Amino acid sequence: MGATQQAVKKQDVSIVLCGQAGQGVQTVEHLLTRILKAAGYHVFATKEYMSRVRGGANSTTIRVCGQRVAAPVSRMDILVPLNKGAVAHVAERLSPETVLVGEREVVGDEAESNRFLAVPFTQIASDIGGKIYSNVVAVGAIAGLLGLDLDAVVAYVRRFFAKKSEDIVANNAKAVQAGYDAVGKLDVPHGLKLTFKPSPKVADEMLLSGAEAVGLGAIAGGCNFVSSYPMSPSTGVLTFLAQHGLEQGVLAEQAEDEIAAINMAIGASYAGARALVTTSGGGFALMTEGVSLAGMLECPVVVHLAQRPGPATGLPTRTEQADLELALYAGHGEFPRILFAPGTLEQAFYLTQKAFNLADKYQIPAFVLTDEYLIDSYYNSKGFDLSKKKAERHIVKTAPDYRRYELTKNGISPRGIPGYGEGLVAVDSDEHDEEGHITEDLNVRV
Repeated sequence: MGATQQAVKKQDVSIVLCGQAGQGVQTVEHLLTRILKAAGYHVFATKEYMSRVRGGANSTTIRVCGQRVAAPVSRMDILVPLNKGAVAHVAERLSPETVLVGEREVVGDEAESNRFLAVPFTQIASDIGGKIYSNVVAVGAIAGLLGLDLDAVVAYVRRFFAKKSEDIVANNAKAVQAGYDAVGKLDVPHGLKLTFKPSPKVADEMLLSGAEAVGLGAIAGGCNFVSSYPMSPSTGVLTFLAQHGLEQGVLAEQAEDEIAAINMAIGASYAGARALVTTSGGGFALMTEGVSLAGMLECPVVVHLAQRPGPATGLPTRTEQADLELALYAGHGEFPRILFAPGTLEQAFYLTQKAFNLADKYQIPAFVLTDEYLIDSYYNSKGFDLSKKKAERHIVKTAPDYRRYELTKNGISPRGIPGYGEGLVAVDSDEHDEEGHITEDLNVRV
């Protein structure tokens, strides 16, 4: 190993897990990133996965570092293949320095190299209580390679499975310790143990995904209604808001389709809600008529558009940034809109929050454009400053002579909602006058 590589590895270690959907790759990822952060190390994790519930080839990259990190590296210091096709799936990233950890029959020809460490995950797991514990054995093996404190690792695994039966908790604790011990008996290459210093402050930081950052930004922006039809990669925002809906006052509705979702959001906004829809390219295509409706009604609504490759169904679980013009020009006719395109978790939070305030202020649709990479990646963050991030309200109490589309100097009509005041809040999807009544007067149109 060259001096340059050694110097790099003092700063970070890149771990790749690869296996079929359903093998528990995400469980290993979840446990390792939390264990590493609790130990004071900065972490970043991202994944690539096929559009299927079982089978296929999925991989997760975890980068652990001595300083703040928000991106992966192509280098693999440790590869843990969990099925026979895993090594071939990530072959382009293999290098002479990559250490492979796992079962000989899974690794295949690479098992003959001096960079292979044989750890019989399945056999160890079977001896403990069943193959289901294989992924936790892998967690222990990686923790051992990195030189993490065994007691802290076992303690976290126990907390993670605490809601399970005592037998399951005990077996998982045995599995992670067995994996740790198995690595301790091997001749491990130098350079894998974490030599950079941890920071106690990291343990108290947040570990957030892009989906969670967008969801938190929506809550900070006053979002109290979300209606969507599940579509990768946007679904994470819907599920996050649904999970926290009761505690945060957000009504989450899974609509029957995207057309219903955008129209529900417009209806909720008309009634005074701060409404969100979250979708991806094909789903957003169905929403374009609703976007035009929001433009005509001067109705604030926020659309989270999590981009993925098209056209049509395209690649449902891959990443691409090709929908900017779709969002910019979606809908028939001409009307103002606001577009935000965050590139970090922090921007995802602050810009989503801002989208709600500006949509409400200017009574127009606002868009937050992300992609699969941002939505599914996560890393530790110091947290967000909420002191200057308040949900701004722009609803007025209506008088008896209230006119929903009153012409004003700044072009923004006073927005009332039904039941708040004495006025009638009339809106119409046709061209309308100041009272909200249908008109074909060309001067009014102008």
